[in-house]
Amino acid sequence: MKTYFRLLYFAKPIEKFAIPYILYTLLYVLFSSMVYILLPSLLNTLFVSDSVTASHVAHVAKHLIVAKPANVLNMSGWFKYFLNYFINTHGEWGALQFVCALIVITIFIGNFFRYLSARTMENLKVHTLLKLRRAVFNNVMDMHLGYFSNERKGDIISKIASDVQVVQYSVTATLQVIFKEPATMIAFLVILFTYSAKLTFYSLLVVPVSAFIISKIVKRLKSQATSAQQTYGNMISYLDEALSGVRIIKAFNATDFIKKRFDTENVRYSKIARSMAKRQQSASPVSETLSVTMIACIILYGGYLILNNRSSLTGGEFVAYIAVFSQLMRPAKAISDSFSNIHSGIAAGDRVLALIDEKPEVTDAAKPVPLHEFNEGIHFKDVSFAYDDTPILSNITLTVPKGKTIALVGPSGGGKSTLMDLIPRFMDVQSGGIFIDDHDVRSVTVDSLRSLMGIVNQESILFNDTIFNNIAFAKPNATQEEVEVAARIANAHNFIQDTENGYQTNIGDRGTKLSGGQRQRICIARAVLSNPPIMLLDEATSALDTESEKLVQDALNNLMKNRTSLIIAHRLSTIQKADMIIVLENGRVVEQGNHQQLINHNGLYRKLIDMQTFNAD
Repeated sequence: MKTYFRLLYFAKPIEKFAIPYILYTLLYVLFSSMVYILLPSLLNTLFVSDSVTASHVAHVAKHLIVAKPANVLNMSGWFKYFLNYFINTHGEWGALQFVCALIVITIFIGNFFRYLSARTMENLKVHTLLKLRRAVFNNVMDMHLGYFSNERKGDIISKIASDVQVVQYSVTATLQVIFKEPATMIAFLVILFTYSAKLTFYSLLVVPVSAFIISKIVKRLKSQATSAQQTYGNMISYLDEALSGVRIIKAFNATDFIKKRFDTENVRYSKIARSMAKRQQSASPVSETLSVTMIACIILYGGYLILNNRSSLTGGEFVAYIAVFSQLMRPAKAISDSFSNIHSGIAAGDRVLALIDEKPEVTDAAKPVPLHEFNEGIHFKDVSFAYDDTPILSNITLTVPKGKTIALVGPSGGGKSTLMDLIPRFMDVQSGGIFIDDHDVRSVTVDSLRSLMGIVNQESILFNDTIFNNIAFAKPNATQEEVEVAARIANAHNFIQDTENGYQTNIGDRGTKLSGGQRQRICIARAVLSNPPIMLLDEATSALDTESEKLVQDALNNLMKNRTSLIIAHRLSTIQKADMIIVLENGRVVEQGNHQQLINHNGLYRKLIDMQTFNAD
């Protein structure tokens, strides 16, 4: 129930939907059940027993005076009154026309309100789905980068795309189970007790048996639904990995392995789905068989009472009673069917809520201040950081002065990328602090902090959109002129002009229609456009060929002019002109100085230079 009430929160303002839904449902129940109130009088009038002819009934009816009912709500009495009036005034045919017209009007009005209630419920479904999916996606996008290292992307996609869809049926199906179907059942029970309390009590003795059997059928559905959703998430993860790494898969002849891995999960999901379907589909036939069996028993028992003159029911009333009782099983069957959806919805809801409950480790402080200026430099003061229990950085203290180019070099795993990721608060330091001028980055708003920075990574992250929109990604209101200026600085304007539609050319999924160098220059143009005072460059040329590297390096040189730049370099030849070079090893600063000073020091930097020079030869 706790899960359900938390899910119900996303239906707010639920009264906007619940009140009209309740009203429309009550009116639907009223008009749909009214037919069964009118039915006995109609049957007793049109059908006769004991060899009495219909013409004789009509003849007798013309001489009967049926008084107006004293109770205004006595529908059966009013019907008898007007039926008698029509028989006396218009004869049998006129009365039949009156009855048929009244039934059609009643059914039409009832189904009109049924349509309105269904529309209201559908609006509630869409409203709940919208808010729930928005909450899940927003929370995922607010998570720190470390979260995505520990989670399968496909599992997250499954929760947002599939589980959320299942959850909406849990909320709405439950509302139907607790209101619409019970209201319908109550209306029919009132009618049944009006006809014959004794027969109704007998009939209801069989209902608990039916409910017990159905409950046994759907008992395991929740655990199966949980397993199905987890398996589906794994399958989506494998699909995502296969599509993302299709080049490597083919290069290493791993197609059969990937096929087998996906198929194993697919088979497991199919088995669970088949088992769930078996239970879900068996619930309806079982309940229908039980309902028919119950009706047969009632006909047998009721017929015995009538044939032996032990019941006050007339033949017409008994037929109407059977008709009403058959309808009583419809909401009962709907309730049993709904439980399978509810179990699946609650299981999906647990997974979705678990994702919503994840808290980002990087958030704004209680009273953050916006950071609009950068005047002095970036200061690292005794900074330490660890992944789980593995130390990555230990007591880093250094300063990046404004307007200077600082390079970070060192062996792989030394902590260079981690040190850079701490500046825009992709992660937070665990001890010490990072300061922009005299502002601790944890005391300012994350948005204002990152707005001071342009970031170019080793991997070119682009979107399946036009070149223009990719460059203007962080500045959607940018003009064509501004985008072109940024592209010229990034040495990208010429090749963009040569594409099919210029700046409006779509670059495909992850920019696959462009070469590696072209993609990287688009990323540089994107960083240039917002004109940030601080540039963070993480091995921006390491994955490029010589010609592309030259073009990208020229673009980077243009980018770093009059800016504070922090560079992680794979090729040390590209950072020899840096104002300062910081050498990191095992999370500690082991050397710092300019290129010549470090060469003269004959330490780790000199060894790295010699290794690259030897390999180049």
